[in-house]
Amino acid sequence: MNTATTKNPIEGHYERGPSVIADSDVTTVECQKIYYRQVNEAVRAAFGAGAKSVRLVGVNGQRYIGTGIKGKDLRIEVHGTPGQDLAMLMDGPTLEVFGNAQDGVGNTMNAGTVIIHGNAGDVLGYGMRGGRVFIKGDVGYRVGIHMKAYEDLRPIMICGGKARDFFGEYMAGGLLVLLGMESALDGPLVGGYLGTGMHGGEIYLRGEVEPWQVGKECGIFAATDEEMAALRPLLAEYCEAVGFDLEAVLAKGFTRLVPISHRPYGKLYTYL
Repeated sequence: MNTATTKNPIEGHYERGPSVIADSDVTTVECQKIYYRQVNEAVRAAFGAGAKSVRLVGVNGQRYIGTGIKGKDLRIEVHGTPGQDLAMLMDGPTLEVFGNAQDGVGNTMNAGTVIIHGNAGDVLGYGMRGGRVFIKGDVGYRVGIHMKAYEDLRPIMICGGKARDFFGEYMAGGLLVLLGMESALDGPLVGGYLGTGMHGGEIYLRGEVEPWQVGKECGIFAATDEEMAALRPLLAEYCEAVGFDLEAVLAKGFTRLVPISHRPYGKLYTYL
């Protein structure tokens, strides 16, 4: 076990650093009452020393976990509730959260997989460029905002519960799926302003949506058999990750939303 005493630059006092236990399979980091920078330094140090899997226990609001970490064969396991910008700019690892997550999950993420066995907050997948984010429960506002795709990079986010307003706002690429399987939220599957400003990508909703909920930039269609056949493998991967039954998910019809223009606000600007 390694412990360290470092100065917390925000609080201005000395505190005990994280306890780290390394064995042949996984490096465990005790995060309770540990400053977020020390937690992230411990994760990087473990991977730098050759670890392939890091388990964080006692997590309670520490920010930026997994940020900028690269490596397809790396794994981060989070027990507790991570703070803002989980997996921001992450490029390859698998990050699994056994609990809820706060805002900004997958912010500008490049590659890898995030699995959250609970609910998550607002602005998930902001500017997300690749990889997968699987959330078992409910999500907040502006989920999927500015998601984009480039060449063979296609970000995918599947949410198992309900969502608040502005789902898929300004979406430029990728795939958003909302299932409504398990939810603690009252009201409809999704809030208003759905797909507002959307000019790329596609959104699938398990069930129907009222036209008043949807931004004028989107077309609303019943998903075809061919489209559902293409979606099925992703749903199977998601269900395996979070513990849902695939056939139960597919027992209800899906609605597909796509943009009707790649330049929805083109007439509002003057070009010289």
